Amino acid sequence: MTTTTHQALQGDIDKLARRLRLPHLRGAAPEVLKTARSQRWDPAEALRVLLEHEATGRDRSGREARRKMASFPSGKTFHTWSEEASSIPQATQQALQTLEWITRRENVVLCGPSGTGKSHFLEALGQRA
Repeated sequence: MTTTTHQALQGDIDKLARRLRLPHLRGAAPEVLKTARSQRWDPAEALRVLLEHEATGRDRSGREARRKMASFPSGKTFHTWSEEASSIPQATQQALQTLEWITRRENVVLCGPSGTGKSHFLEALGQRA
């Protein structure tokens, strides 16, 4: 394939990806197609990799949008959480962190004195969910 033909094909892919609203595929296409050509990938493999980029990008964008919509007040996660310092029993913490209660459509309510980490724990659960 000549360079001119290849550039025209890349331009067509870019236009179609834009039209079909595939921004992550569009961004990955030049590098993936270059790699596919140099390594002589099967066309199906190149398509799989491009679609995987799109799916992964959409998952990431959706997660970011949901976090933004949730308006979490401080961005606290379990990375900054100390299980040992909390008055919530560790077994309860671990059970809640599995998020199985969400699929059962159950609610969670934490109550206790000020400064015991209730808000931090609940926000971290929300971030994980």
